[in-house]
Amino acid sequence: MSTTFNTYYLSVEQVAKRFSVSKDTIWRWKRNGEFPAPVKLGGTTTRWRLSDIEEYESKLVCGLITCFDFEPGSLTLH
Repeated sequence: MSTTFNTYYLSVEQVAKRFSVSKDTIWRWKRNGEFPAPVKLGGTTTRWRLSDIEEYESKLVCGLITCFDFEPGSLTLH
């Protein structure tokens, strides 16, 4: 039995759109070591493996607030 794995690659434009940032920001994150390294597919073609991006995303800290620490009636509106 053989297992086939498909590797999907994203361009810098696709990665930037995914994170809602500019292409320059993606390259800066990569230079600073804050982002997965792309792979060179040949010539001037550089892409990111989708699996690397998804792994990176899974390690990001979420900024979603799940509870509020306050007493009812303690809020005042100005």
